[in-house]
Amino acid sequence: MKSQLCLAVLLAAAVPVMAGTPCEKVKSAIAAKLDAKHVMHYTLEAVPSDQVGDRKVVGTCEGGTKKIVYTRK
Repeated sequence: MKSQLCLAVLLAAAVPVMAGTPCEKVKSAIAAKLDAKHVMHYTLEAVPSDQVGDRKVVGTCEGGTKKIVYTRK
């Protein structure tokens, strides 16, 4: 539970700053932060904003047209 809270706080800060940035750059930055916190067994995927569904959004890219979703493996 503590790691999920840390993840949420960490990633919430990244979302507004990177909204207009290319998705690969946003994914790399988020992955670096997760790796620094020793988070393991996850995937980050860029999906169209209207196809997020119930997945956890951890970033926005390409002017808000896509969202970065986090999935635990």
